[in-house]
Amino acid sequence: MDGTDRRTLLAGIGGASVLALAGGRAMAQPVKPMRYAVVGLGSYAVNQIMPQFANSAHSKLTALVSGTPAKLEKYGALYGIPRSHRYSYATYDSIRNNPDIDAVYVVLPNNMHAEYSIRASQAGKHVMCEKPMSVSSAEAEAMIAAAHKAGRKLMIGYRSQFEQYNRHGIDVVKQGVLGPVRLITAQTGFNASPNQWRLEKAMAGGGSLMDIGIYSLQAARYLAGEEPVAVTAMESTDRHDPRFREVEDRIDFLLRFPSGAIANCVSSYSSGHNNWRVTGTKGWLGMEPATGYDGHRMWLNKDWKTQEVLLPAGHPNQWVGQLDELALSVAQGREPIASGQEGLRDMRLVEAIYQSAREGRTVQLT
Repeated sequence: MDGTDRRTLLAGIGGASVLALAGGRAMAQPVKPMRYAVVGLGSYAVNQIMPQFANSAHSKLTALVSGTPAKLEKYGALYGIPRSHRYSYATYDSIRNNPDIDAVYVVLPNNMHAEYSIRASQAGKHVMCEKPMSVSSAEAEAMIAAAHKAGRKLMIGYRSQFEQYNRHGIDVVKQGVLGPVRLITAQTGFNASPNQWRLEKAMAGGGSLMDIGIYSLQAARYLAGEEPVAVTAMESTDRHDPRFREVEDRIDFLLRFPSGAIANCVSSYSSGHNNWRVTGTKGWLGMEPATGYDGHRMWLNKDWKTQEVLLPAGHPNQWVGQLDELALSVAQGREPIASGQEGLRDMRLVEAIYQSAREGRTVQLT
């Protein structure tokens, strides 16, 4: 980076964003722990989500749901979940009779999100659903309607909205440190392994855009602080690659915002990307890695000098912040950050991106 000042900058600008993390806000008042049933015991659930309950101030793991008896046995024993609180998919609806379950966390393939979220709402439970919210905006709308009818909360697992560097970036932009935003770039991707459900359209609903591309779309929206009015997209997929018989590989999409800001975004299943940069009239702020599980790094460029931004350690990590936010939203009688409406907005944009790529034209958004 030209003009780089290699000193580090302990972030002061926008520091309030760190305190605004869900876990950071929690200490002002006692909050009843949110008692979760985790639905689906795949890799992400058991390796990333479930270990974080031990670090959460307002969340507890009290039940498990899986179609694999061996997993229920293994993780039930590991987390001290009694057999009465271990459910198969066939017995899932009986969670309504368990007062030790306040919420379910749906960590299933995309095509199962709507069904299991709706059934949880009907059982009187709050819902945390992994991203993408669903495989269509119609399903997302049905999920919101079910939660509303039941008088329960619906939240989407957008963990990056609770990661302290990403939240700091949102705050820096809001404070006008960079001046009016002119350009955002957001790139996410990896080289997808073959023979996984994410490459089956019936289960995933699509390819990279329905998976890793959501991070690019989310970053563009939360950094812009406004909703796009038009989208232009182009798909690049080698159909000779057996991984992509059913779903797309790469989609490049451009979002235009009411302010005139533009976001150039990449979603890929054949190349590695994990970064964003937001550029204003007074400088830029960037992250790489931006939305990974760890190792986040950020740089601020002002007056043609680039400094690394270092935030204080000790704040809740992204999963803890996400888990506890549902408890806080219930206790405070408000909609959660990353509500169902947030997920619905993404699903409508995903459909517009696919439409633009398919039809080869800019799609205007209303």
